[in-house]
Amino acid sequence: MPILLSFAAFLMTLLGGLVAYRIKSRRNLVLGAAAGVMLGVVAFDLVPESLSLDPAKIHGVPIPMLTFALGFLGIHIVERAVAMHDVHEGDYAAHRHAHAGIGLVAGSALIFHSFLDGAAIGAAFQTNTTLAVSVAIGVIAHDFTDGFNTYTLASLYGNARRRALTLLSLDALAPILGATLTTLIPIPTPLVSAYLGLFAGFLLYLATADILPEAHSSHRHTGATLATTVAGALFMWLVIGLAE
Repeated sequence: MPILLSFAAFLMTLLGGLVAYRIKSRRNLVLGAAAGVMLGVVAFDLVPESLSLDPAKIHGVPIPMLTFALGFLGIHIVERAVAMHDVHEGDYAAHRHAHAGIGLVAGSALIFHSFLDGAAIGAAFQTNTTLAVSVAIGVIAHDFTDGFNTYTLASLYGNARRRALTLLSLDALAPILGATLTTLIPIPTPLVSAYLGLFAGFLLYLATADILPEAHSSHRHTGATLATTVAGALFMWLVIGLAE
């Protein structure tokens, strides 16, 4: 089951890359909805479940919340280090050849976090099916934007279409590998709890610092984009409530 769900993430990653290649308009609505779904997964399932699995604290703070902060800050530091957002579309021509390497580094970072997405699905199945399904929905929604961003970043920084498509393919395969490994290797409950907190911070950062700004970057259809974000979060509330 985890591998099957990770295959859905594989397909959504490819679909996201295809959308990035084919269309420009209305992508803000899709990105807004994906961000809402990711927020719902974090707030309604990942954080509560991670806290219920392990009550241990360090200096008065639950371990999953410490790893939550670590995940949020860690991906922020990585993004700043590789300058994923330093070049905007208006600067594309000037930076096309000089920064092709940044596109490769950024694409590689996205591939690694897609591997972690798959690992989160496998780890969640070691707790309960309800959590695993909600995590998988969040990952699938997120991986659409992941594929979208992998192709966009690679091509934006001057990489040829063939190289961008190669990075997209590797990004799509990464969740399957992550889910397979965590399915084969049992993880102790305290580690699962800490990892779910880490992944929640990771997912929240991607939703708020990457996907939502991109969704609103055109300054068009702001009301509709906000509506899809709220709808995405409410959808996850409904899904999790029905699954309980």
